[in-house]
Amino acid sequence: MRIGELARATGTTARALRHYEQAGLISCERASNGYRVYDERAVVRVGNIRYLLAAGLTLEDVRVFLPCLDGDVAAAPPSDKGLQVARERLMVLNARIAAQLQARDRLETALQQAVGGQAAESSDHRNTVSTYG
Repeated sequence: MRIGELARATGTTARALRHYEQAGLISCERASNGYRVYDERAVVRVGNIRYLLAAGLTLEDVRVFLPCLDGDVAAAPPSDKGLQVARERLMVLNARIAAQLQARDRLETALQQAVGGQAAESSDHRNTVSTYG
């Protein structure tokens, strides 16, 4: 099947497939006209790649799973290396989430202070107006 057919069959884009190919996760043959031609098994492999990416892994992380990308990755027993990669990625994600939460809290505090300052200024202005009004 050609790249467009594989993209449609897997719900991805031709650009993503070329990226997976460049990362060494999928391979293809070349037709005489230079078009990429993929084996039917590529549908399962791309599905597994997308499954792992959706779980939060990176393309580099997915490389660890190369030996089992042609099977049912979700149902396969995890390897020690696969578990190690998943744990490491989880630590990275947790650190990013913590940093984002801290940034959110700083922004929220700054907004509360800004709005609180505006409310105080508005209150002072109203008192001045009512005193002279």
